[in-house]
Amino acid sequence: MSTEKNKDIETTGHSWDGIEEYNNPLPKWWLWTFYLTIVWGLIYTIAYPAWPLIRGATPGLLGFSTREDVAADIAAVNERNAAIMERLADVELASLADDAELQGFARNAGAAVFRSNCVQCHGAGAAGVQASGYPNLLDDDWLWGGTIDDIAFTVTNGIRNEQSPDARYSEMPAFGELLEGDEIKALVAHVRAISGQEYDAALAATGAELFIDNCAACHGDEGKGDQGVGAPNLTDAIWLYGGDEARLAETITYARFGVMPAWSEEYRHGQGLDRAEINAVAAYVHGLGGGQ
Repeated sequence: MSTEKNKDIETTGHSWDGIEEYNNPLPKWWLWTFYLTIVWGLIYTIAYPAWPLIRGATPGLLGFSTREDVAADIAAVNERNAAIMERLADVELASLADDAELQGFARNAGAAVFRSNCVQCHGAGAAGVQASGYPNLLDDDWLWGGTIDDIAFTVTNGIRNEQSPDARYSEMPAFGELLEGDEIKALVAHVRAISGQEYDAALAATGAELFIDNCAACHGDEGKGDQGVGAPNLTDAIWLYGGDEARLAETITYARFGVMPAWSEEYRHGQGLDRAEINAVAAYVHGLGGGQ
């Protein structure tokens, strides 16, 4: 085979270790395909939204909008569900279990509402985040009651917020301003004693007297709490902010004041949940296993 360069074909002038590149023309089909993609790109940018601007994007001559398509799909689904959503908005929640069809719809709809609005704090599985103030919704420990009506009321009005005049409200004093450090340690020992944890017996005996004088008004003499005022049960193993010595001392010293927003659209300028959605998410949470 001859190794001499073909003198009739122009080279690009590039050379790598003596190897030169022929300046062969691109195939016609490839060039036309390339030109067509340019033409298609120009047509697309004229017909459809494409170029970003300061306050939006070019709308395109066809007026196409993916947002409007999604809105139309949502409107169609809402129209199909309008009748059952109206039933859900008007139902007495305590009797929801008597209507299997409506209850099934409510729990499925409530799961969607929960995933859209509640998982940020309570987690995707509704187990909350202990020691951070986001309660576990799977257990049966409820500050203000866990009946389906209680849950709906809490979702509607929230907790310790300034949106709803009917928000759940309780406030524990910061006992660090009222008691000495040794007294707080004694209270911690007593709380650990009544909750079945390891404790210092001598400190716990002192703490029991302090508890009656300072804490029993809300938590009860035995520390079992009071749902009427949002006082937690201190005798179980369920802790919103943690039950170890350090966390208990922090809670007693500085108190806690967690806030949950009111989810009713009445208190969120029309951006919250309507009555049917609140009833749905209440049914969903109540059905997770911890509802009373």
